[in-house]
Amino acid sequence: MNEGIAVHWFRQDLRLEDNPALTAAVRHPRVLPVYILDDVNTKENPIGSASKWWLHHSLISLKDSLNGNLSFYKGNPLKILKQLIDAFAVSAVYWNRCYEPWRIERDAKIKISLKQQGIYTESHNASLLWEPWTIKKSDQTPYKVFTPFYRKGCLGSWPPRRPIPQPQKKEFIKDVKSSISINKLDLLPTVRWDRSIKPHWKVGELGAKKRFQTFIDQGLENYREGRNRPDKPFVSRLSPHIHFGEISPNQLWYSVKAMGKDPNIDHFCSELGWREFSYSQLYHYPDLPKKNLQTKFDPFPWVEDQVLLLAWQKGNTGVPMVDAGMRELWQTGFMHNRVRMITGSYLVKNLRLDWRHGERWFWDTLLDADLASNSASWQWVAGCGADAAPYFRIFNPITQGQKFDPCGNYIRKYIPEIKEIPNKYLHQPWEAPDSVLQTAGVILGESYPFPIVDLKRSRAAALQAFQSLKSKLN
Repeated sequence: MNEGIAVHWFRQDLRLEDNPALTAAVRHPRVLPVYILDDVNTKENPIGSASKWWLHHSLISLKDSLNGNLSFYKGNPLKILKQLIDAFAVSAVYWNRCYEPWRIERDAKIKISLKQQGIYTESHNASLLWEPWTIKKSDQTPYKVFTPFYRKGCLGSWPPRRPIPQPQKKEFIKDVKSSISINKLDLLPTVRWDRSIKPHWKVGELGAKKRFQTFIDQGLENYREGRNRPDKPFVSRLSPHIHFGEISPNQLWYSVKAMGKDPNIDHFCSELGWREFSYSQLYHYPDLPKKNLQTKFDPFPWVEDQVLLLAWQKGNTGVPMVDAGMRELWQTGFMHNRVRMITGSYLVKNLRLDWRHGERWFWDTLLDADLASNSASWQWVAGCGADAAPYFRIFNPITQGQKFDPCGNYIRKYIPEIKEIPNKYLHQPWEAPDSVLQTAGVILGESYPFPIVDLKRSRAAALQAFQSLKSKLN
């Protein structure tokens, strides 16, 4: 089994440290590391524009870590793997598992086909603390509420796998004949992403480690409460690194656990638990990205209005806390977790636009766009998912802004045209006297829009719409 050349197929595990499949592969004398952009199977969920940008730079970083020994391909993975097996007399193929429904189905077919060809195949878990099929209730049904899922299902089971060191053996080879250049993967969609997003991130395994250390130094000790403040540096901003596998949840889990008992550490670990919960939902309910988990929400009377949707996407709703979040997303490829809830609630409950519009926009513009987390979170906000926010919970973006951005620093950063408005009116500039607006140099309807919907009336309309489903929701 350990003879000949082994292929390590990189996917969403773009790192050398704590990479179980890579560690297994280096038992062979030589290893051919490959990355295959599967443009055949991703048509249903094509990689978003922002994610493509990150993937391009992450692959460059990984290639550098491998001293250039990373081969790139584009197309059907099974066909490409078979070509490599013939060209290099490959005896084994290793990879780390992905959990999107189409990938599970595809990988099973690949494993069967390669085994029939006499090729040893082995897959590992490199991206989750617990496999989604292992955490179930006593009756073997999946959890639908987070707290028992995490406390009883996860913490009540075996501990996560401990991280493993980077392989010391470095006998990697490259396919100099058939490998294409990274530019031919066509991952860079537009110049705009490089111009606006690049200054905010250091992509790659080294960048992930530095980001994690910054979080430990600046954010962890205030995480439990401070994570709600978009104007403060208390969130980890690790989600893109985790999604692309530049750092593993196991590394994060054991690094913070080693620091001792602390409520902030426990809360950070529970947020990793929420990611596990999302993957559990996607595994057990593969239609999660498209269909309401609670089918009784299917008749909900959504509004169809492209003008409202575009205003939300571009951060021109006239509600500063919402607009700041949407502009942060557009400018950086990231949005603070508290503001994700505020902007999501505004879309589905104040504008009453289908949550799937938000899911698709976040999928294209978030660097950390993750099928499980994105789908589960939008269903949570809409009230139709597992452990969802109650249908009557409608975040008030004014009071949310006043509570979590009290000095207005976050709003002023992303909406500079209203930065001179005093705090008293900053979160609701339409309430400001004309004299205040004039002094601040703001002309509502010109330099900054009036609200596209009335918050009180839209809230009442949403409650009425939800009330129409009440008999089905009880």
